[in-house]
Amino acid sequence: MIFIYLFLFFEELNVTYLTFGGHVELHKYRYFYFMAVFTVYIVIICSNSTIVYLIWNHQDLHEPMYIFIAALLLNSVLFSTNIYPKLLIDFLSEKQITSYQACLVQFYMFYTLVGSEFLLLAAMAYDRYVSICKPLQYPYIMTKKTSIIFLALSWLLPACHHIGLAILTAIQKLCIFTLKIIFCNNAIYNLFCVPSRAVSIYGVVCFLNVVVLPVIFIAYTYTRILIICYHSSGEFRRKAAQTCVPHLLVLINSFYLLICCLITVRLESDIPNTARLLMALQTVLYNPLFNPIIYGLKMTEIYKHLMRMRPMKKK
Repeated sequence: MIFIYLFLFFEELNVTYLTFGGHVELHKYRYFYFMAVFTVYIVIICSNSTIVYLIWNHQDLHEPMYIFIAALLLNSVLFSTNIYPKLLIDFLSEKQITSYQACLVQFYMFYTLVGSEFLLLAAMAYDRYVSICKPLQYPYIMTKKTSIIFLALSWLLPACHHIGLAILTAIQKLCIFTLKIIFCNNAIYNLFCVPSRAVSIYGVVCFLNVVVLPVIFIAYTYTRILIICYHSSGEFRRKAAQTCVPHLLVLINSFYLLICCLITVRLESDIPNTARLLMALQTVLYNPLFNPIIYGLKMTEIYKHLMRMRPMKKK
């Protein structure tokens, strides 16, 4: 319903076209860029989908921790699908243009899925906290119903938060029609004739609710886990590290890329085109590739199932 309402609202707006100015010497290297990005997109889809399939298909992986991992990887697939198809079209086009309505939809989906990622990581952190700090209560706290509620909130809260931001952005008057980026993020604020205080305040509130607060909660849960591990045996610490370290690596990577995205937008006039392109690409490249590698190699049970998928050698 949220997406239908947003689509109908944007349909009522006058069609305005924007030009992308973030591509570097695209006319010379268009086919190279296309093949490179297309290959990356296929790898992202296949690697993330493989682990999601393994978790879906194997009963022993139907635990909250693995369900949250599957949701996070599915989020990566949606995130990539929001960016890469339009990027591939741009690489093959003489002019890189988009309608303001399509740009707003991409902007909305981008920040909704980023917020979902941090909320899913918060749910995973809580799952590990209960498992390690309250092991006897774990089956009663992390029930199937609890997991479903966490999953629903992880996707619905950012979606509801950012629909207001998208609508506020949609009604602003534009005086600039060139975007110095390769996809639509909050750099579209630079198109406004007059900076909007309402959009800025609403954006900060969204950022606090779906990024800062989940990160603070994750820091708290892992601090409690570290305290428990410090007073436990070496074997206990090893087992805790096997499940906690991958989550922390993904969190650090996600937060780093989000900060890079914000810096790129704030300092776009001071950053050369090539550097801006590389920073934008790493925002949409690292996480979707990094997450399945981390969980596939570092999560023992997932790794075992991956190894069983290898074709058997003929005797």
